[in-house]
Parts: sequence; C-alpha cells; structure tokens
Amino acid sequence: MDHQPLVSIIMNCYNGQAYLDEALKSVVNQTYKNWELIFWDNCSTDYSSKIFKKFEDKRFKYFLSKKHTVLYEARNLAIEKISGEFIAFLDTDDIWLTNKLEKQIPLFADRDVGLVYGNCWLYNKKNLFKKKKIFSKKKLSRGMITKSILNDYKVGWLTVMIRKSCLNSTINVFDTNYDLIADFDFAVKFSLKYKFDCIQEPIAIYRRHENQLQRIYFKKQIEQFETWFLKIKSHSYLGSHDNICSIKNKIEYMKIINLIYDKKYFKSLEKIFQYPLNINKFKLILILLLPDLILRYFRDYT
Repeated sequence: MDHQPLVSIIMNCYNGQAYLDEALKSVVNQTYKNWELIFWDNCSTDYSSKIFKKFEDKRFKYFLSKKHTVLYEARNLAIEKISGEFIAFLDTDDIWLTNKLEKQIPLFADRDVGLVYGNCWLYNKKNLFKKKKIFSKKKLSRGMITKSILNDYKVGWLTVMIRKSCLNSTINVFDTNYDLIADFDFAVKFSLKYKFDCIQEPIAIYRRHENQLQRIYFKKQIEQFETWFLKIKSHSYLGSHDNICSIKNKIEYMKIINLIYDKKYFKSLEKIFQYPLNINKFKLILILLLPDLILRYFRDYT
C-alpha cells in the first residue's frame, strides 16, 4: 500500500482519568502518522476532558455525548464522526506499541481483507512493566475464520483495525442489545463476508483489572451468549450442525466454570462427565482438581 490512508481511532471515555495520559501518548507516539483520534466523552465527571485537552494536536477531535450510554452505543455514535478509510479502537486504560498502526496498514493491500488484528500483552494494573503475559500462546487465525472465532475467540479489540468500506452504513456497527458480547457478535457476522489477517506478535498492551465485578460480568456474559445462540440458530451458515455444537459447548464450558467458582463441585463434576471429549474437558477436570486455577481464569479471560 503506497499511499498512507487516514486511520480513524475511536476512544470512548467515561471517567478514564487514571490511565488516559498513557493511552493518549501511545497514540501520539505511533510511527504511522496519518491518523485522527475521535475522543468520545461519555459524560465523564472526572478530569478526563482536561487531560485530553492538554494535548495540542490537531489530529485530536473531542466530542461530548448528549447523554451517558453503554459502551457499544457510544462506539456507534463515535463511528459516525470518522473521516478515515480505516477504523481502530483503543480504550482509555490500554496502550498501543509504537509500531501498531504501521504494521497493520500493509496487510490491507489484499482487498479481500476487511479486518486486521494482533496479539497483545496482558498486564495487571499495578505492575505494568514488571510481569507480562501474552494474550494468545497459540497462533492467531487468518482468512475466513468464522469457525475459529466460534471455537476460540481471540480477537482483542484494542488490536483491531477495520476497513471502513466493508461496513454497512445504514445500520449500527455494534448490536446494542448486547452490552458485553457485541464485539463477538460483530466479529462472527463480519467474518462471514470478509477475510481476517493478523499480526502474530503483540502490538498492544491490555491492562487487566481484578475486581468483584468480573464475576457479575461473567454470569451476564453467559446469559447474553444463550440469547445470542437462540437468535443465530436459524442462520444458514451458523446454523450448521458443527457450528451449533461449537457454540453450545462454549456456553456449557462457561457454565461449568461458574459452577466450580460457586463451589458446586458435585454438580460441576456431573456436567464435566457429560461434556464432549476434547481439550476443554481436560481443562475443566484440572480446574476442578485445583480450584485456585479458577481465580487465574477470571484474571486472564474476563
């Protein structure tokens, strides 16, 4: 790709002052320079707007929401303001590595590629550069990856870049019926039409926050996956036998994890015996035998 297309970066902010300065600096420090930052202030009550306005960069564009909305509605509203050929996403508590955009843009030379994503580092909020863990130890999938997404969703949205022309401008990009899994819903539907490409090495840093809300969110995720599953069963492709089994197994896996966390060991053992024979079955047995692993599960994947 000889020319340098404009990349529109979406940053949704609600009281994000704690790490906002780091996130913004990681955008400014990109080696790829042709970008605009759409900063969507979702009615913050802290000093987020003041931190943002310290950056005297003409590529920074500030928008104040008329009312507070859920994340995915805020993203839809912010997307309406973009001017670029490509769209990227960064939350206020995450960080991009300096060559993130530069590495992704050339992969769009293939006109069939609609989305490029990559690996990332996982850090806890206190020891940002002391102990790191990679998001995906397995090789990321490329091409038409719907099956891969259904089996093992590894699309980190802080690494995503989308070709704008692939989006249907007449509808919302994200389905706001799902406040926790709308990104998954989008990735599945988008993957039915367009190829995904990827950067295997980390291109961003995801900051993990360990708190009690993770358990509440996890239970809500299970509920939303079940609702989503009922909707897509009739889809001509997603409704195939193999895909139905993949989705049902994913939901059942999450339910068993939840049972173990609630210390319902006999019930979880019964469910594990009924679970299909695959690698996840052995993971569940290991977690049941070593319950401390459940805490690591929630730290790493919720």
